[in-house]
Amino acid sequence: MTPGNRAKPWLLTAPALVLYATFLIVPLFMVLLISFFSFDFYGGIQRTFTWKNYVDIATDAYYYEVYARTFGVAAAVTAISIVLGSTEAYVLSRMRKPWKGLFLMIVLGPLLISVVVRTLGWALLFGSTGLISQALQLLGLSSGPVSLMYTNLGVTIALTHVLVPFMVIAVWASLQRINPSSEAAARSLGAGQLTVVRRVILPQIMPGIASGSIIVFSLAASAFATPEIIGGRRLKTVATSAYDEFLNTLNWPLGAALAIILLLATMAVLVSANRLIERRYSAVYS
Repeated sequence: MTPGNRAKPWLLTAPALVLYATFLIVPLFMVLLISFFSFDFYGGIQRTFTWKNYVDIATDAYYYEVYARTFGVAAAVTAISIVLGSTEAYVLSRMRKPWKGLFLMIVLGPLLISVVVRTLGWALLFGSTGLISQALQLLGLSSGPVSLMYTNLGVTIALTHVLVPFMVIAVWASLQRINPSSEAAARSLGAGQLTVVRRVILPQIMPGIASGSIIVFSLAASAFATPEIIGGRRLKTVATSAYDEFLNTLNWPLGAALAIILLLATMAVLVSANRLIERRYSAVYS
């Protein structure tokens, strides 16, 4: 291969690489740089290198609680999305036209609506005078008003509604690659429907579940609008805490440090989970 031919792939991808670097790498580098600056209440941001922001986060129990809540909610949303999204995708894949396209649009329809609008809709349902509270009282399951606002459960439910379509899309893509004859072959050998799903379908859609889990977990961990509206001031997540540091206290270095730690922790969780899944997946089929 001549030098000119070797350079062609780089020339073709250069615009995408420049765009990627401009809108992702450079902003992240700037946030990382700011996280090492110091902050003075009267003097503002001081351009002096310091580890103080990271030390403050590492030595303050409040931030441990914030990160634990953030990743706990993200893990719960991911687990629920796996169950709901995989089931929905499997049922949709077995539907016939035109019902398949219709119900697929219903499942993916929330993606066409703003996250803020959807979250505000849940806020109306979660209030002490909302439909959920009234239904529980009407059924005799509660003796008084029930509010899911400012609770981890409320944030988890709202985030699941927002993010479960991403899991459906990922699992749906894996289901489309499955040969239908494999299910028929399993049934002809005497396997029941539950066995077919557990031993034939589930192993083949694991790549879709893994990719969907990565998307859902990362989006849930970094979500801002839903935790801010449903969680409010009582339940701080890393995203809302960083927002407060940037715009309320104007302590940009501390907010940047919170964001960088969130990014690194999310990447560590996702890489570890991906390696574990790949190891178990390869062990089954090796």
